[in-house]
Amino acid sequence: MKKSDLLKDEIKHIDIKSFDSTQLINAMRDMSFTSRDTANATDIFDLMINDKDCSIILTMAGSTSAGGCMQIYVDMIKSNMIDAVVATGASIIDMDFFEALGFKHYKGRSDMDDKMLRDLYIDRIYDTLIDEEQLQMCDNTVYEIADQLERRPYSSREFIHEMGKWLVNNPNKAVKKDSLIQVAYEHNVPIFCPAFSDSSAGFGLVRHQWENPDKHLSIDSVADFLELTKIKMAASTTGLFMIGGGVPKNFTQDIVICAEVLGKNVPMHKYAIQITVADARDGACSSSTLKEASSWGKVDTVHEQMVYAEATSVLPLIVSYLYHKGDWRKRKKYEWSKLFKK
Repeated sequence: MKKSDLLKDEIKHIDIKSFDSTQLINAMRDMSFTSRDTANATDIFDLMINDKDCSIILTMAGSTSAGGCMQIYVDMIKSNMIDAVVATGASIIDMDFFEALGFKHYKGRSDMDDKMLRDLYIDRIYDTLIDEEQLQMCDNTVYEIADQLERRPYSSREFIHEMGKWLVNNPNKAVKKDSLIQVAYEHNVPIFCPAFSDSSAGFGLVRHQWENPDKHLSIDSVADFLELTKIKMAASTTGLFMIGGGVPKNFTQDIVICAEVLGKNVPMHKYAIQITVADARDGACSSSTLKEASSWGKVDTVHEQMVYAEATSVLPLIVSYLYHKGDWRKRKKYEWSKLFKK
């Protein structure tokens, strides 16, 4: 079997503007189990949008970006539903920046022969396929961007901002328009990847440092923590919309405590939604349940909802409802990237 036989059916990103889930969410309020949880999460997000003092942070872990949800996140920024993004490096680089360069994710199966895939240089994300040779081209593009910048420490937010600028200034190389990195750059929405090197970007940055051992660019994860904490201190009231868990979720919850350590009295995150398939039996739920996080002083429990579902199945419904309700049109723009302009 040839590589071209497998990499032919593209993953298509769902367009929440093309359908209206209002009737379905309204019906789900009177149902049970995950349906009612999903409707309740939608209502909490609606409260965030209509709270004139609330700044909203999106956190992303897992592979929804590769699985057809990337346009949702782009539309959330364009529709002023989120003010900052905290994500895994894979979500931002291996999935979003990768597609910005014109590459695609493809339909596969979860039961495929992985030895065969390795021989063909194809990587598998459950039932989704990606061309490893193209991913290495993504690595090399990160290397090229790093090589053009001043040799010094950067927060991941700062480096991703430079990537957004590169996409805007190199339209011949940025084949796909309206990537998340580009749209966030254009709307002054900062993106943080606290474990940035755990991604395709890591390989490009390692090569950059290998070839420039004496003076090179590096990523400062402590600067990430401080910058996101500055957003919390400036915003005061915050709401979290969390896809998956892990480092992005915990990192974002921790900024309340970090502000306290810095001598600033800020309120816990007022609103919190998490969509996850993890559970708490291993003592974590991919970084604590929301109620548990309250014991640490991170999340208030008045407006919180865990939705135990695979995110691609409920995320489009939630965001389509909010998009068509339209309250985002009167929401204040925070443009937190301007907080860090020198």
